[in-house]
Amino acid sequence: MHSEKNTKNHPNIVFVMADDMGYGDPGCYGAKKIKTPAIDRLASEGMRFTDAHSSSAVCSPSRYSVLTGRYAWRSRLKDGVQCGHGAPLIEKDRSTVATLLKSKGYSTGAFGKWHLGFDYRLKKWRYNSC
Repeated sequence: MHSEKNTKNHPNIVFVMADDMGYGDPGCYGAKKIKTPAIDRLASEGMRFTDAHSSSAVCSPSRYSVLTGRYAWRSRLKDGVQCGHGAPLIEKDRSTVATLLKSKGYSTGAFGKWHLGFDYRLKKWRYNSC
């Protein structure tokens, strides 16, 4: 847990990455069709970045690039996406945003779609789509 002093020196960072979500989809950027009050509140109380680019049109290479700061096609993945339960795409010794933030005193975590592989298998899969 961070002390009061440490919290002032370390602002909270929430990085939201969504597949197929465009600049004009949340209300904070002018969208009207779908209400996005939680995203709009994060935008109004924090910082918004309005000039971003994706290294790929699909999930695995985009996530790899954001987390490592590295062009995804320099990894062993040369096209397509990583199988959800395949071998990890991010090498064990590769620096990531999380390792950088941890070195600066942050606690980090992730939830949701990963699609970058795992070190373990919960069970043998009858069908393997990758």
